[in-house]
Amino acid sequence: MTDVNAAEDRWIAPVATGPLDAEVRVPGSKSITNRAYVLAALAGAPTRIRQPLDSRDARLMLGALSALGARSQATTDGVLVHPMSAGGSGRGEPVTVTLGNAGTVARFTPALASLGFAPVLFDGDEAIRRRPIGPLLDALRSLGARIDDDGRGAPPFTVHGEGGLRGGAVNLDSSASSQFLSALLLAAPAFEQGVTVRLVGGTPPSEPHIAMTMDMLRRFGAVVERDGTEFRVEPTKLSCPGYVVEPDLSTAAPFVLAPLLTGGTVTLTGWPERTTQPGDWLRTLLPALGATVRLDAAGLTVTGGGAIPGVELDLHEVGELTPVIAALLCFAEGPSAISGVAHLRGHETDRLTALATELSALGASVSETDDGLRITPAPLHGGLFHTYEDHRLVMAAAVLGLRVEGVGVENPATVGKTFPEFTSTWTTMLG
Repeated sequence: MTDVNAAEDRWIAPVATGPLDAEVRVPGSKSITNRAYVLAALAGAPTRIRQPLDSRDARLMLGALSALGARSQATTDGVLVHPMSAGGSGRGEPVTVTLGNAGTVARFTPALASLGFAPVLFDGDEAIRRRPIGPLLDALRSLGARIDDDGRGAPPFTVHGEGGLRGGAVNLDSSASSQFLSALLLAAPAFEQGVTVRLVGGTPPSEPHIAMTMDMLRRFGAVVERDGTEFRVEPTKLSCPGYVVEPDLSTAAPFVLAPLLTGGTVTLTGWPERTTQPGDWLRTLLPALGATVRLDAAGLTVTGGGAIPGVELDLHEVGELTPVIAALLCFAEGPSAISGVAHLRGHETDRLTALATELSALGASVSETDDGLRITPAPLHGGLFHTYEDHRLVMAAAVLGLRVEGVGVENPATVGKTFPEFTSTWTTMLG
């Protein structure tokens, strides 16, 4: 049983009592699952998505696509997605897309709403109203979309479908999120002229997610070209009868880091030999932190047990790993610094402020910088770890709990965004 106090909605993160010896499989990648659903909705025939993530964000995406005219049905090994019907979301009848706090839904589906003939209202949780989307809405307007947002640049906003989108060339500032760029590229095959995106402003974070988008477009038959900061997608009808989703390597992060704090070995089954997922970078980081890493047919096997050195890490391309890595570095032998992640202030919460606040409250010395964190280890103690409705903070708290008794994790159910069974799987790993 997972130790969750339902009345207070808290979970006491379990302490490791000895070296680990566990085998874990995490669910499908959220990033891949939701991209696959969008591409399937634009395809010319049904697509069977196998081993997808089943979580709040993934269900919100399916709900959004259903509202836009792409129905889906469960299968024995995943989901069968039917293409958007001719006319998309219908003719004239208003439609509402519920976003929750899902960034991929908020950013990937507005372009699809322009393909139908109905006004589509996009709105969700209070947190999603604080997440940036203005540059994407401006780019869609430049490509021919009609969008009303009362100047907010954030939900709620309404896309007025007019039966298609002209497309063409557009400048885009994607420095706040690579999802802005991915949103345009994913929908571009359905635009009359495709799209040519020229990036302006700063470099988008998470280059691996951009590579993931381009790779998946090609898997669905799209013609995609890149020349530095310019991207071109040709108009075409997509097709992919079946697509298998990889395990989520970012969700795997707390499990592969656990042996560094406990000793012993953990094997993550199903770890792909080649992937565009940002989480695969862990294979580079782990040896630098003293772990032994082996990738073979069984999966990724990590063995730890030595001291963890203080390090300086630029996590610009793998920012979503920051919470669990920051938690790990609270146990290092010396100070550490994380940089390149200013964009984390625009995620489910301001992750940099949240991490500095919560890690310091339990005894560490953690301070914010312009684009990251400085972490000076100190003796830690138990207490309530606030999670700000952010799934990655639940995972960070679990890492702390491996060595610190009495870490109470607020609202553990928020991890259902990407891994509903996280707490039970974590407890099982500890035996």
